[in-house]
Amino acid sequence: MSVVQVEAIDHVTLVSSSLEATRRFYVDLLGMEEVPRPNFNFKGAWYRAGNTLVHIILTHDQSGPAGVFSPEQKRSTRTHHMAFRVPDANAAWEAIQASDIPYEVVSPPKFRPDGAVQVFLADPDGHVIELASEPDKSQGA
Repeated sequence: MSVVQVEAIDHVTLVSSSLEATRRFYVDLLGMEEVPRPNFNFKGAWYRAGNTLVHIILTHDQSGPAGVFSPEQKRSTRTHHMAFRVPDANAAWEAIQASDIPYEVVSPPKFRPDGAVQVFLADPDGHVIELASEPDKSQGA
């Protein structure tokens, strides 16, 4: 028997070096909605996709550093990352490539062993973001 019963992830918090660059990535590129946040005594922003919240904190003297702790060469599909479900990861990849919003490619679309499609990007501070779509059941994946 467990001590606590977790219901869901409430939010993920990331530290950012630029609220504008981060907003462009999460809102303009990934289509998240900016939602109101409490009036904290530090700058930040909150974004929502469905029931998922991403809290952004602008780096300051009491925050951790912006970005990830591993060097750029270590960014991969097998490191710390957040995954967001999208209807079609291949279509998302095409739309991202056509945009003028800066991003870093970690991995173009690839199939997971179960047939799901995954795309990996890095946000402006190097956080690895996965966009995944479910396996196409009509193909017998």
